[in-house]
Amino acid sequence: MQDIITLLTPRFRSIYNQGRIASGKGGIYKYLLILTLGIIFWVGSLYISLRVLRYFSQIDEMGDILAFKLLSMVIITIFSLLIFSNILNALSKLYLAKDLKLVHSMPVESYRIFLARWIETTLDSSWMVILYTLPVFVAYGWIYSPGIFFYFVIIISLMLLAIGASGFASILVMAAVVIVPASRIRTIFIFLGLSLFILLYIAFRILRPERLVDPEVFSATLFYFKSMNTPSSPFLPSTWCYDAITAALKSEILLSSFHIIIAFSFVLFIGFLMVLMADIVYFSGVSKAQTSAARLFGGVKLWCGLSKGYKLLRIDKLLKFSKIEYFFTNFISGAMRALFIKEIKTFFRDQTQWSQLFLIGALVCIYIYNFKVLPLEKSPIQTIYLQNMLAFLNMGLAFFVLTAITGRFAFPAISMEGESIWIIRSSPIELKSFIWIKYLIYLVPLIILTFILIIGTNILLKVVPFMMVLSCINTFFIVPGVLSLGIGLGAAFPSFKSENPTQTITSYGGLLFMIFSALFIGTVIVLQAGPVYMILSSHFKSKPLEFFDMAWICISFLAAFIISILMTFLPMKFGEKRLKKILFDM
Repeated sequence: MQDIITLLTPRFRSIYNQGRIASGKGGIYKYLLILTLGIIFWVGSLYISLRVLRYFSQIDEMGDILAFKLLSMVIITIFSLLIFSNILNALSKLYLAKDLKLVHSMPVESYRIFLARWIETTLDSSWMVILYTLPVFVAYGWIYSPGIFFYFVIIISLMLLAIGASGFASILVMAAVVIVPASRIRTIFIFLGLSLFILLYIAFRILRPERLVDPEVFSATLFYFKSMNTPSSPFLPSTWCYDAITAALKSEILLSSFHIIIAFSFVLFIGFLMVLMADIVYFSGVSKAQTSAARLFGGVKLWCGLSKGYKLLRIDKLLKFSKIEYFFTNFISGAMRALFIKEIKTFFRDQTQWSQLFLIGALVCIYIYNFKVLPLEKSPIQTIYLQNMLAFLNMGLAFFVLTAITGRFAFPAISMEGESIWIIRSSPIELKSFIWIKYLIYLVPLIILTFILIIGTNILLKVVPFMMVLSCINTFFIVPGVLSLGIGLGAAFPSFKSENPTQTITSYGGLLFMIFSALFIGTVIVLQAGPVYMILSSHFKSKPLEFFDMAWICISFLAAFIISILMTFLPMKFGEKRLKKILFDM
């Protein structure tokens, strides 16, 4: 046990030292901002959960069925998130961490090293999921008033669920690494996760939840809700925790304790099996993981007949897009063109980057399909008026989707350089040009994506020409602003030593990016909401606009235009200035 504590000590000391350094440099304000936002989110989740449960409690007979079914869905979702998060973290901590060579050179048994790393994996993968789902369980305790025993059961159940999910994920990873090296298995799991998400989303769409707003099928929906009290599988850990929590809600202490004991016995079994397996295969898996990383879809080899025999060629060597590269980079000269081409090739060589394009494509199709199946013709509001209002609100929603995609791809673009940033630093390219090259690479794809989202839904909604033109103009001005925030703040708060730079979106800089993007989009939408309402009302009522209305419309659109221009250039300037200082201090 002492060996495990010793192996965990550097991690806890690094967290403590980071806190001391941050507080000494004024970084305490960063933690206060994060803490404040976390509290706001926690309180907001509690408020929404209370509103939903209070609404359910007012429904005779069906209220408890709906509340308990929602609780079951929440617990299953938590368990699924914990398993997937632990799989990716276990791969990183157990097999791909940079300090594994140093750790395994110590006179410590491999299974003890495994246990120390497993504890880190469990804590890193579970704390946020548990912390931000607690408001849901607190809301249940608030509504049903079961007593103090319920909160004790909640804590124990979530801990057992987290440990069980971590143990199961670790066993799965160790078994997989025996067959495939860890350098390849991570990519495989990412592909499987993306595929699973797409299938689940499509399955959800097949259920057609929009029928809930269709009065013609409401009676059938009631029968559907009546059938939701069917029991879940009795062999899942999530079911045992659910049964323990629901029994505690009904103040059935003995029954709740029985299910807790079952979950605890599962954790003991999975822990014993995990340690036994780690003692047998963990070290050999680590040794195998030290081999060089290989691409999941490597170049396909072709035997080509030649006059003097055979020569082994690769498709990725045959496909030289020199003419295409020249066409798209003809306006750039010298070293900047080389940098531009390098960025594009780096993106498509990283399978964890380009593979997510399939997920985005699936989400875009489902996003547009959602608008196609809305029963707008059965709404009591005038259809053409409702369609245009939905189109305006859809702009805001599409821009928030844009923010999420920008945070995933553009924000970590500077950090993706890693420790090789010194090459850019010593090259004959200005830092300003380097940042703007990153900006231009993502600008056109993001504009096209946003156009597909907004124009596609506008066509389905059959909006008036004014809304179509406004959507196009907003796309041309808001997309550059959001992207500028992503690249600029990504340059201002880089993480060149991170093992996974894509996780920088969860850092302080990523938090600022999300906040400022939301404020930027919200401000533009709010400024345009009043003028758009006045223009649409004037159009549908055939009533001309007055002079003061025209003046207000012009001022609002001009303010939105000025804000968009400022957000396109100021974040880039700020990022350039901060990055220069960071590189100078390196």
